[in-house]
Amino acid sequence: DVIEADLLGHEVLLPGGEAFEPVVAAFGKGILGTGGRIDRSTLAARVFADPLELERLNAIVHPAVRKLALRRMEEIGARDRHAIIVYTAAILLESGAYRDVRKIIVVTCTREQQIQRATARGASEADVIARLERQMPPEEKKKRADYVIDNSGTREDTLRQISLVWEDLRRQA
Repeated sequence: DVIEADLLGHEVLLPGGEAFEPVVAAFGKGILGTGGRIDRSTLAARVFADPLELERLNAIVHPAVRKLALRRMEEIGARDRHAIIVYTAAILLESGAYRDVRKIIVVTCTREQQIQRATARGASEADVIARLERQMPPEEKKKRADYVIDNSGTREDTLRQISLVWEDLRRQA
């Protein structure tokens, strides 16, 4: 099973989500778009321009995401106590959510590749660089990892590394 922190982040910011009301209270109704939903690009432009605002947003959203992730992990574990749950989170280490997992897999590539891949998905280069600057340096992440997958080479090489990690995790499950 796969749980994606980014998707959970979207979920907690939806009307009725755990972070919706606190975020609107903290940042004002000016962040709301059509349909009364939080306009994520408006909110992102505001918080990525000011580290204190980003800190304030993270203090609301990260605990809500972590709580929802733990609930999902418990649901999966209740169905299958031998399940392997892959929790994808770009800032797993920075947010403290690493304490909720048994093994840490860090997937790396060059900074240039990170920027190119994110801009290919529609992000602006300036936004990508701003986000990367706020993350733990890759070398530090690698020191904390149980497994490191180098995603800078061919697709086949990356898949080979994933397969080796998967087999090791299955043996331990």
